[in-house]
This record gives sequence, structure tokens and C-alpha cells, in this order.
Amino acid sequence: MPRTYKHLFFDLDHTLWDFDANARETLTGLYSDLQLEKRGVHNFDLFYKNYLVHNDKLWERYRKGFIKQNELRVKRMWLSLLDFKIADEALAKQMSEQFLELLPTRTILFPHAIELLQYLQDKNYELHLITNGFETVQHSKLKHSGLAPFFKEVITSEGSNSLKPEKEIFEYAFKRANAVPDSSIMIGDTVEVDILGAKNAGIDQVYVNHVGNTEQVNSTYTVTSLQQLFDIF
Repeated sequence: MPRTYKHLFFDLDHTLWDFDANARETLTGLYSDLQLEKRGVHNFDLFYKNYLVHNDKLWERYRKGFIKQNELRVKRMWLSLLDFKIADEALAKQMSEQFLELLPTRTILFPHAIELLQYLQDKNYELHLITNGFETVQHSKLKHSGLAPFFKEVITSEGSNSLKPEKEIFEYAFKRANAVPDSSIMIGDTVEVDILGAKNAGIDQVYVNHVGNTEQVNSTYTVTSLQQLFDIF
């Protein structure tokens, strides 16, 4: 029989908050403000594309414990500049600092995010976040984007001293939310992090496939937009 859910645990980046769109908007501003074209970054679209690749790879290394938080933040800029033969560590650090200051103030959400959360809240679900992001940064995103009022508990990797897909971050979240696995479900976009992590913790999962991934994913539910979650809950 289908489970009856009470606690819905959401991922933030790439699930509700459109990281790629917000990052692009932020980097576009830095490209102009720091005059990166004059410094040798002749193609912004290529720079941005490379940044996303480096960011994803570095986040994977961070999740596995190979690098620290500050190395991730600076190295993604350093490597993106190095693609254009710009070996300027001071510029990479400046970009990292300004990026982290500006990015959390961006407000682009995936379609139907606010109306979905309002609908779920009105139906008396308890909504929480489990995110591998950093404490201050994630809370700033929630505040500026208008998402903060919907969530009872916000569990970050930094605050819990653990990372998805590790079982420990979910167990920490259950304690904080006073939740049990049988009445909980995880909603996220990353198979290796959100879906496998939820399985490790013994809870159901919704795979949010915003990007049109054609891989067969063995999850409790799969949706291609937030709007489809209205049919599940």
C-alpha cells in the first residue's frame, strides 16, 4: 500500500531554486563589472559552460571529502579562468568572494515552486529542506527568494556535519523534524545524492527530472516539473 506522508524533505538547488539560471545571472554581472573580456575571457557563454562543468566536478570531490569548502569556492573560478590561459589567483579569489556575496540574493525559481509549497502547506504537510549547501548561503537564498516561510527545518551539510547521500544527514534531519522514515519522503533532482541518499535512509523518493535525463531511474516517483507534484500530494 502507498505510504501516507507527513514530512516532505526538499532539496534546494536545482530542485526549487534554479542554480544554473541564478549563477548565469551573477556571472554575467561579474563578467561586466570585472571587465573579464579585456582580461582575456573572450567568450562568456563558453566561460559559463566551463564553470558549470568545473563546479559539478568539484562538488563531487567535496562530497567525497577530497577537498575543503574554501578550495571548492575558489578553484571553480580559478579553473574557469585557466581555460582562457588566465593564471590570476587574486582575480579568482575576488570573483569567488563577489560571486558568493551576490548569488544568494538571486531569486529565480523553477516554475510553480511557490504555488506548490503554498498548496502543500495548506494541506498541512510539514516541509523541510536537506541541502548540501553552506549554512549562511542557503539561508540567504531562502530569504531573498521568498521560500523561507514554507520550511520548518533547514538542514545543511555544514550544520549537520554530514553530506547527502550519507545516511547521517537524513538521521539528523529526522531528529530535527521529529519525523520517522515511514511518513517521510525526499524530493530532489540528483540521483547519486538525493535519490540514493533517501534510499540509504529508508524513505521514499521523488526524482525531479528538470533536465530531461533519459536514464532509467529507480525512484518511488519521477516527475519532469514541479507542477506534477500536485498529482502526487
